[in-house]
This record gives sequence, C-alpha cells and structure tokens, in this order.
Amino acid sequence: MNTFERYFVATNRWALIVLLAAMSVIIFANVALRYLTNASIEWAEEVARHMMIWLTFIGSGMVMRYGGHIAVENLQDAFPRPVGQAIRVLVAILLMAFFVMMTWIGWQYTQRAMFQLTAATQIPFGYIYMAIPVGGLLLCIHFLLVLRHYITDRKFATDAQFDATASASI
Repeated sequence: MNTFERYFVATNRWALIVLLAAMSVIIFANVALRYLTNASIEWAEEVARHMMIWLTFIGSGMVMRYGGHIAVENLQDAFPRPVGQAIRVLVAILLMAFFVMMTWIGWQYTQRAMFQLTAATQIPFGYIYMAIPVGGLLLCIHFLLVLRHYITDRKFATDAQFDATASASI
C-alpha cells in the first residue's frame, strides 16, 4: 500500500506541476505578445481559466491530505478523546458521502455538458467539467489513505516538500 500511495501522490503532484507550469507559460506568452506586438493569443485566457479549474479540483485532494483545508476543531477538542474520535468518525462519513456525491453528480453534469462547446477552442465543456468527478475521486482516494490517522489521532499526512499550514503562520 505504501508503494501505491507514494506513486499516487507523486503522480498527483506532477499533474499539478505540469498544469501550473503550462498555465504560467500560456499567460506569460500572451502578456508578452500583447505588449510586444499589440496582438494576443485568442484562446489563452479561456485555456488558462480551464486549467485553473482543473488545478483546483485535482489539487483539493492533496491539500485535504495534508490538512490544509479550513476546519473547525473546537468541538472535538472540547470533549474527551473517545468522544472526539466519534465526532471525527461522523465527520469522515459526511466527508466521504460528499466526495462520492460530488463524483457522481459531477459525472452526470459532465455527460450533459458534452454538447456545448467553448467559445475560443470549440471543445466540449464536458472535458472542462470532467475536473469535478476526477477531483471527487481523487478526494476519496486521498481521504481513504489518511483516514485511520485522522480518526485516531487527528493527524494528516506530513511531507517535507508540502506544508499546508505555511500560509497560516505568516
């Protein structure tokens, strides 16, 4: 399982890196062309927006894995450890139900959007909205991989290369 988790996280991380790098290059090229030649790339803004949507959804699992999403933890801290664990079990059930629902409804929405085309690139919106079920599925997998430690000790994964709370300590 550790091998699967290592490759899964690395693949997710590299997908985010590649998407962010491509988006940055497209935006930089568009801005440079606009100022240097007074012309811009017609599809740049649309493609960058769609890449940002994909970044958001496939990155949410990584952020959740490291405990980077906003959470209200006062209730579970106010009770003894066993009650706090029971609250985390309830939270875990609700989160997993939401992730599964997000995946299912996102898939249905994706199928319905396959007939509408984007303005500049003329690709089906379904490919853009595919980020919703993919992100939901990634959330499910990431959450299952950290679930035991979350419930027992309220701990998330740790990684020397990723600090989910870095922006909170500024």
